[in-house]
Amino acid sequence: MEPTAEDPGAGSCAVSAPLPGQTAKFRLERRGKVVEGFIINVGGSHRAYVNRCPHAGTPLDLWPNEFLTEDGQHLICATHGAIFEPRSGVCVEGPCPGAALEPLVVEGQGPRLVVRCRN
Repeated sequence: MEPTAEDPGAGSCAVSAPLPGQTAKFRLERRGKVVEGFIINVGGSHRAYVNRCPHAGTPLDLWPNEFLTEDGQHLICATHGAIFEPRSGVCVEGPCPGAALEPLVVEGQGPRLVVRCRN
């Protein structure tokens, strides 16, 4: 059976597209384990990442769905303040410069998107 927005298949999940400058959390299964991720709308373009800091291994959001810096321009790890560029997921400031968040694939357009793990 082919994945659909309602039943995207193994390693993927359907998510509602967040508005520009907003984020949303989701969970999907990868290799039999639940992976928490988040999606961000950056100027109308959607990016999704595994919710895990490459430096500390902790979730970025200490408070649910709080991924953005106060000015809303970057992603931030609440554990130790690493700052990430939202389009690339690369750390631009903090304890892990050059390290990157693990990207996920975003497919589709409109209000419903499918996010899946990379192969």
